[in-house]
Amino acid sequence: MKIVIIGGGAGGLSCAVRLRRLDDKAEITVLEQTDEVSIANCGLPYYIGGVIALRNKMQVAPTDNLRKIFNINLKTDCKVTAILPKDKKVVTADETEYVYDKLVLATGAAPIVPPINGLDKRPWWTLKHLADADKIKAFVKEHNAQTAVVVGGGFIGVETAENLCHLGLKVSLVEMAPQILPPLDEDMVHPVQYELKNHGVLLYLGDGLKAFDEHGVVLNSGKHLAADMVILAIGVKPETTLAKAAGIATTERGSIITDDFMRTNITDIYACGDNVAVKDFVSGQRQMVALAGPANRQGRLIADHIVGRPYPYTATQGSGVVKVFGLTAAFTGNNERQLQGAQIAYHKMIINAGGHAGYYPEAKDLSLKVLYDDEGKILGAQAVGAEGADKRIDVIATIMRLNGTTKDLRDAELCYAPPYSSAKDPINIIGMAIENLRDGLYQSCFGTEFADMLVLDVRPKEMYNAEHIDGAVNIPAVQLRERLNELPKDKTIMVHCVKGYTSYVAARILLQNGFDKVLSYAGGWKQYKNLKA
Repeated sequence: MKIVIIGGGAGGLSCAVRLRRLDDKAEITVLEQTDEVSIANCGLPYYIGGVIALRNKMQVAPTDNLRKIFNINLKTDCKVTAILPKDKKVVTADETEYVYDKLVLATGAAPIVPPINGLDKRPWWTLKHLADADKIKAFVKEHNAQTAVVVGGGFIGVETAENLCHLGLKVSLVEMAPQILPPLDEDMVHPVQYELKNHGVLLYLGDGLKAFDEHGVVLNSGKHLAADMVILAIGVKPETTLAKAAGIATTERGSIITDDFMRTNITDIYACGDNVAVKDFVSGQRQMVALAGPANRQGRLIADHIVGRPYPYTATQGSGVVKVFGLTAAFTGNNERQLQGAQIAYHKMIINAGGHAGYYPEAKDLSLKVLYDDEGKILGAQAVGAEGADKRIDVIATIMRLNGTTKDLRDAELCYAPPYSSAKDPINIIGMAIENLRDGLYQSCFGTEFADMLVLDVRPKEMYNAEHIDGAVNIPAVQLRERLNELPKDKTIMVHCVKGYTSYVAARILLQNGFDKVLSYAGGWKQYKNLKA
């Protein structure tokens, strides 16, 4: 059997090496238009910043291994110019023809470069290939670059901004949206943005790039930013020109449409990776998700299907994680904007808890948010903190994948020792909080506006005196039972504490003593401060 794979990235090579492990006689050809194969693209910002010091570490699988151990006919600098499905062959730029029994399209995605006035005025790059990173590193060194503008606040933009800071550059980060990192909701992204600012990154949110000039860039707002160099990390688009020309069906946005076995509408042609529209695990809608994990799984799945071991691809959750200086932000499933766009009803809960036991040294706070429906089905989760954000989201992502509910968060039996967690892990705590809500034991409150409410601050008096919500009444939790007569029963009382637990206890006291309009502020003072930062 002859299998031709176009693309030597995560999806294509995952397919190729799995095929070889399953069929030692198959004729496997990988055609890659650049001279780079099996490159750790996700590590490119860290290579620029010197965190990854050695260039050879950026190649996941050496080409010699691919050719000799896996016996793959690997062709680099080989651009495919046409796919001829009726003849079952592909044609390259040098007019070589490769006949196939099965064809796999793993062409990935290309960086978006919109029409910008004056692109020739300043040195600029996108960041997709190792060669791009090499050029950026060389420019910084050779020209003693002092200032950089990064356009785009997604993964690559944020990580590149951080790593340019590591090199000593003054960095400005420009993002058209009102926040960075779109997978995070507004109420979770504030600590991350503060972390960037705290390390010297200048944020320009809700503003876009208008033009380049001799000294830097001009924003839509008219602001001018000095820039020795510019990184465009605006986003990516599926690389599907070949597919469209061959009659392969795509979405309106250009992503290839496949079935559950990654087959296109043309017999014997598969597709995987960033060029494919995958089914969203929560909404069921088709969308492009540019993540290495799903691409690898799709490539492996295709190989199994080709050799007669079929199993379906069961949608993409969109799980991801990003390091931002001393913080980690992680997420899985849908956020609020996605759920609203898909018209899916949801509820939410936010807690602040320690990444490990509070009595063990250097415990740091973790913010955790879960979105769920009336039946307790988990629709999405986000975590931000200095430790443990990734592992909490990994646990929730696994429970989601197994169709678990918020009760499973409450009941999850997780590893505990003081350096690593608490007897009640943050996952257990948020599960308990959600189940208490679903059981009607209290009602929660979010946001920063409390019109017509009495704000009851149950923190210790010294905390209240240091800073508090305007108009808030302070009755420390330890005094609450003795001072219930000071509170009105005809007004909604919003209770808040430091992290959210004591306010729940206070709310239960009030609700069982004749107060029926009581709300507990989710996440406590720490969450309120995040929103006001």
